Amino acid sequence: MQSNAALHRRRLEAIPRGIANVTAIAADRAENAELWDVEGRRYIDFAAGIAVLNTGHRHPRVMAAVHAQLDRFTHTAFQVVAYEPYVALAERLNALAPIAGDAQTVLFSTGAEAVENAVKIARRATGRASVIAFTGAFHGRSLLTMALTGKVAPYKTGFGPMQGGIHHVPFPSGDITVAESLRALDLLFAASVDPKQVAAIIIEPVQGEGGFHPTPHELLRALRDICDRHGILLVADEVQTGFARTGKLFGIEHSGVEPDLITVAKGLAGGFPLAGVIGRKAVMDACDPGGLGTTFGGSPMACAAALAVLDVIEEERLCERAATIGAALSARIAGFAGRNDLTRVSAPRGLGAMVAFDILDDAGAPDPQAAKRVVARALDRGLIVLTCGPLGQAIRILAPLTIPDAQLAEGLDILEQALARETGE
Repeated sequence: MQSNAALHRRRLEAIPRGIANVTAIAADRAENAELWDVEGRRYIDFAAGIAVLNTGHRHPRVMAAVHAQLDRFTHTAFQVVAYEPYVALAERLNALAPIAGDAQTVLFSTGAEAVENAVKIARRATGRASVIAFTGAFHGRSLLTMALTGKVAPYKTGFGPMQGGIHHVPFPSGDITVAESLRALDLLFAASVDPKQVAAIIIEPVQGEGGFHPTPHELLRALRDICDRHGILLVADEVQTGFARTGKLFGIEHSGVEPDLITVAKGLAGGFPLAGVIGRKAVMDACDPGGLGTTFGGSPMACAAALAVLDVIEEERLCERAATIGAALSARIAGFAGRNDLTRVSAPRGLGAMVAFDILDDAGAPDPQAAKRVVARALDRGLIVLTCGPLGQAIRILAPLTIPDAQLAEGLDILEQALARETGE
């Protein structure tokens, strides 16, 4: 039998350390919210491939759709020979997106590709170059998206210089208010960049890597007004918040604000690589033929999977399920607070089934080292869970929306055990 340790040793020799592993286990098989490693040990999965598996590992509807497509063809490159699953998925996303009027969709493979192409489209549609993002944001690790990402270590360290024309405004979390964020934007326009040279403002409806901080609706409404006044395009980065994770199909729907462009990926295709940009037709059609494209983007298997995922979200009412899961998570985490036998934690935060809480030291300060220990103890007990936040101090929960109640409770029981104070703490 292969061991986790042996496979990890091979990994260290064959794969650069720049791509890190949260765990030292290796997957053998998985089903819905459960995963088994190569040594046969079972885990509850509260990571879901970083919000990819909203419909769980290997949902039967998704697997059947992919098998059916495999029996037909696997690849043509859409710009060489078109195919119906791509067109059908674009039609469906156009109809579902919170964009008034006609919409269009272009498909890619990764979230970073989607964000890069959203910027390309915005620049082409507006004839402008600059882009505004927010501190704490995560938009990817490619050269452009790394510049947009609002955190230096580890994403930007040693990879400079960053692309020019990218500006950051403080995100309203912690001690920073919405008014202060908007004041900073005003100062940016006064001191650094003419708003008439800004192509887009990009923002996550809930900051993901930044710590699961929901973007205040007041800020989104103000940004919509600012964009309208200055001819700037508003881009909602829904890579982590999309496809029922927050209790709505798209996270920005909670605010009632309509973006001009939406980037999607992760939860769209049930584990198959697929991403896209959805936007207003007048904006999307600004690019000339050949200005957009990718060899593998909109893979036939991934498109088939995504169509099945959208069916599952609707038929299994996963938006409602996300709200139910989120309520259960928040109630249980709130119960951890104030207990002397547990590591100190903050109040839960997030939206829908996108929930996080901070690990704190006895003085109430963020404690990223303690968060790492909690994650390690959870893994030892059979729970996969991740950290996030500016310092890595937050525990984030991204359980599949199809997780049975009993497994959700089991995972929370393990998390409670992992929070138990050890001797010397």
